[in-house]
Amino acid sequence: MQLLVSVRSADEVEQALAGGADIIDAKEPDRGPLGAVDRDVLNRILQRVPDDCGVSVALGDVTRPEEVLAAVHGLELPERASPMYLKLGFAGVQSPNQIRLLLETAASVTSAMAASPRIVAVAYADSERARTVPPALIPPLAEAADAAGVLLDTHGKDGRGLLEWLPSDALVDWVAVARQAGLLTALAGSLRPRDLALVGRAQPEVVGVRGAVCSGGRQGRVSEDRVRQFRLALEWAVRETRDIGAISSGSTAAKSRKLKA
Repeated sequence: MQLLVSVRSADEVEQALAGGADIIDAKEPDRGPLGAVDRDVLNRILQRVPDDCGVSVALGDVTRPEEVLAAVHGLELPERASPMYLKLGFAGVQSPNQIRLLLETAASVTSAMAASPRIVAVAYADSERARTVPPALIPPLAEAADAAGVLLDTHGKDGRGLLEWLPSDALVDWVAVARQAGLLTALAGSLRPRDLALVGRAQPEVVGVRGAVCSGGRQGRVSEDRVRQFRLALEWAVRETRDIGAISSGSTAAKSRKLKA
């Protein structure tokens, strides 16, 4: 699992990378769960991120194709060796067909960009509060629209984390469905280090965080020490998942041998 850390300024990039971030996500927390940073801020962030490090850019929640075009218009995205992701949410959109149209618009307008950014569709675990479709609908819509990945997040940032909206088993199922569709999978939503053991059971490719790695919470400043602590907790969760998988595989193999005998 890769660690994505959301930064709101270029000054936070060094702290995130030093603590062990794999992907730098540009996001302005004052503007909501997917708040876009100003273009000049984005350019400064991109200048600080090494070419071999993944980049993610939050573009906000969109409801109409014109908003998608406005979010992408004028983005100065350099070509990079590592992947670049553009995240779009759909708070306020309750029509699956409209969400597919929005994703198709995004995929179409970015396909001609030299940087070849990849579209990530954001599902909200608290979908009723976000007035949008249930999270289970987002992976098939993303697949149909040729998006590259999906992120399951929380729309409200009031301290209620992902696991308070969906149990671990539901996360496992959601990630499995998305992975079968060939989509990159990511989980986020006010996650804390102690949540990672349960989140790790779903085995997403990416785990995203901001509040838990900031001094002063989500509105604070990214801390190298907090990122490192979160990174260590994530690595522990990955090892636990592998150990459980190895035990399960060994048990299944033993049963198989007994049956053959």
